[in-house]
Amino acid sequence: MELSKQAALVDDIHMRLKEFTGKRLKLRANMGRSKIIEREGTLIQAHPQLFIVEVDEKRGRTARQSYQYVDVLTGTVELTDASNGEPLFPALDTI
Repeated sequence: MELSKQAALVDDIHMRLKEFTGKRLKLRANMGRSKIIEREGTLIQAHPQLFIVEVDEKRGRTARQSYQYVDVLTGTVELTDASNGEPLFPALDTI
């Protein structure tokens, strides 16, 4: 994939996530070595290079996790709308 196309896709991801600020998301992150994290939380901020999700932990606690837009582009992080269960972004194969 061309670098200019990748940059445009990252910008699209950034703009789409800005619209979801304050909304509930389901997050699935592949952390490597067969470690996959699945959490639900609220999108707190969408910065130019990364986005921050406040995820629900055990016993009512919360934690903040940050990810880069490139993680979404490469499929390392998958985001789903918690209200309807639909993926926010198409799979990498369909791009």
